[in-house]
Amino acid sequence: MMLNKKDLRENLSIPVSDDAGQIETFQNQTLRPILKLQNEIFLMLFKDYALGKISDFNFLTLEKKLNFIEQSLWKDHTLKNIFIGMTIGMLTAEEMEVYISGKNVFNKRIITMLTERLKSQMEK
Repeated sequence: MMLNKKDLRENLSIPVSDDAGQIETFQNQTLRPILKLQNEIFLMLFKDYALGKISDFNFLTLEKKLNFIEQSLWKDHTLKNIFIGMTIGMLTAEEMEVYISGKNVFNKRIITMLTERLKSQMEK
């Protein structure tokens, strides 16, 4: 039996409320598990990016690191597109149809969630 992309993802127990719309449901049931699955790769890639931009990134204060993460993910379009590509590359064909139907909203949510995810993992 061949695994599909969904089989790789952890099933997150995020409650689905009756009034959750398609966007929120897709975010919680599809995007969040993908971000969790790809977390180690996102972190490695971001640290490499950060050290390329600021050689002493690891020695910055926590506040400066968090600010750098925020600025980089929202302002560097190449970096942003790489992270979005790494996320949507893990979608199935059916999920891609949902993504395409609201890609601007989903891209914003991917970057917002990824920003928070990276910020929460910075060493104090």
